[in-house]
Amino acid sequence: MPRRFLFFILILIFSGILATASPVDFDKYFIDRTMRIDTFHGGDAKEEFITLDQVYDQGVWPGSLKNLLDPFDLGRYCVKVYDAASGELIFSRGFDSYFGEYKTTDMALRGVKRTYHESALIPYPKNKIIFTVELRNRENILQPIFRAEIDPADIFINRESLVAGVKVLRVLKSGDPHEKVDIAFVAEGYTAAEEKKLLADLKRFTEVFFSLEPYKSRPDLFNLSCVFKPSAESGCDEPSHGSYKNTAVSASFDSLGSERYVLTEDNKSLRNIAAHVPYDALVIMVNHRRYGGGGIYNLFCTFTTDNQWYEYLFLHEFGHSFAGLADEYYTSEVAYNEFYPKGVEPLEPNITALLDPKNLKWKDLLTPEIEIPTPWEKEEFDRMDGAYQKIRAEINTRIAVMKRAGAPLADVERLVEESEKLSREQANKVDEFLRRSRFSGMVGAMEGAGYSSWGLYRPAVDCLMFTKGAKPFCKVCEEAVRRVIKYYTE
Repeated sequence: MPRRFLFFILILIFSGILATASPVDFDKYFIDRTMRIDTFHGGDAKEEFITLDQVYDQGVWPGSLKNLLDPFDLGRYCVKVYDAASGELIFSRGFDSYFGEYKTTDMALRGVKRTYHESALIPYPKNKIIFTVELRNRENILQPIFRAEIDPADIFINRESLVAGVKVLRVLKSGDPHEKVDIAFVAEGYTAAEEKKLLADLKRFTEVFFSLEPYKSRPDLFNLSCVFKPSAESGCDEPSHGSYKNTAVSASFDSLGSERYVLTEDNKSLRNIAAHVPYDALVIMVNHRRYGGGGIYNLFCTFTTDNQWYEYLFLHEFGHSFAGLADEYYTSEVAYNEFYPKGVEPLEPNITALLDPKNLKWKDLLTPEIEIPTPWEKEEFDRMDGAYQKIRAEINTRIAVMKRAGAPLADVERLVEESEKLSREQANKVDEFLRRSRFSGMVGAMEGAGYSSWGLYRPAVDCLMFTKGAKPFCKVCEEAVRRVIKYYTE
């Protein structure tokens, strides 16, 4: 039997005992520093590969010294680290990736290959390790896709000083990073002359963050900081509008072909800037007035600062990246195809395929005696929101065409204001409709979730992960976030 195949078999065996494994002794295997492992992740819908780029020795380890094995079973991928000498699993972390989303798009299905740069952060090992990445198959079973032996004493590990020109702004310091959730805001699209605006935005979004449970009641569990490398230009790229800006981490609208989806493909710049502070979670704050954002589990989230939905946008996207929460909406267009395969239970804690109605993943939070599935007022909602989504898409297309054609600014602004007004009116209409639901405030299983009108279910009629507006998490989402906070802080 080839040695590589044998190792992969051993990996699968070790994976099977992950849930019952004993706590890892940090001091036995690690020193209190961070190893950053950069990789290239590419392919198309049928083929996928990962290759090693570079390994870095960077700063203090920000994570827990006690909780080193991921208990959540979330993410379409998982990093696992084994002690090379003993084969013991000493670190793991689930995650989602940009490529993981790309491979579900039309381009990937046509065989167009793309490559994305990624980083994994692990505690710095004392001795040689086996670094692996596992990928879930269609049945959500993790299988090895990449392995590399890494020697922490290797002379080719990058130990250069951090990238210059980055200012660190301390927002909230509650204590030892090993016992707190460390959130790093990355300032994107702020010029040197806009530092005053950046400070005001940081204050505003800190207040937004602590306005929502479960963050509101425990600000003492968080450290917040900001890394600021001034951008040459203000804003970010808007390809469909014909606008491009030279910015710190090259964030862009139109990611994966979705006009409101904002991500960055410049992972190396992002990580080099972020390395100035310890972080468990990265938040890219984009200095822009147009509505846009994104969130990928254990990767980063993005949000624009000056649109009318800024509060919702930040909190919603952070829910994705920090706690692995799924989108519960299903009437808006997205770039994905079969993001959640039929007949397979989604991993995310807040949606279900209801394959086993008597054993819902949130059964402990169900409203007593509620009917499963829950017959909420879906047909009426679909008619109301479907009509709006069609109008919204048409207006956004017109705006993009006018901007690319160089139409008079006043004409574009009038259409933008019309779009914003319609958005406000629709949100108010949706809020009122859902408040009147006979299931308002209850926990059940409401059909319509995860970009699918049929076959996927969410816990509540309304939630921060379902519709826009100033609203709380449902009980299921809030509990999922609490579990992640506990993981980092206990």
